[in-house]
Amino acid sequence: MKLISLFVCAIAGAALMTRGQDAAQSTVDLRAKGNQENPPAAIPASSPELPELSQLDEIFKQTSLGKTADAYRMHVEWRKLQNQVANDPAVVAAKKAAESAHTDLEKRKRLGDYYKIYYERMQALSATPEMKLALDGFKAGHLGMLAQPRVRPTPSPAASATPAPSATPAGSPIEAVEPPLPSSR
Repeated sequence: MKLISLFVCAIAGAALMTRGQDAAQSTVDLRAKGNQENPPAAIPASSPELPELSQLDEIFKQTSLGKTADAYRMHVEWRKLQNQVANDPAVVAAKKAAESAHTDLEKRKRLGDYYKIYYERMQALSATPEMKLALDGFKAGHLGMLAQPRVRPTPSPAASATPAPSATPAGSPIEAVEPPLPSSR
């Protein structure tokens, strides 16, 4: 019984396989049969001019692909500018000068000069206004980190009509001492 059913399956499979490779008709009509009575209207002579391929490329380069894609594109351009400016002799010299500073104040001043030179070079090489705007933001951020808002500034004399009284009498051997800062406890 098993042998007969196996034999029938083999014959049926062979029959199906021989029909699977039939050749297509020699005359195949690729035109749509439904629109033969109504041919399409002729294109008017005053159709709008189509842009060139290079113009289309520029249009698609300028269109936004989304917030993430724009941020990625901006980051890639920023890294290219960083790599171009990194070996500039003026930038390298300013960085070495900042690293060789002896005091914190001197180092902050030299780092300010370094960031100004660094971002000026990058802005000179950048091509898009968006990148220049982003570089302005980066520069402001770096220069803002150099400020020390918690350090008490040196007092500047206030312009007033009356002279301020002296803390010590003239000719006194005691020097004037600044009062301590109020504690925030």
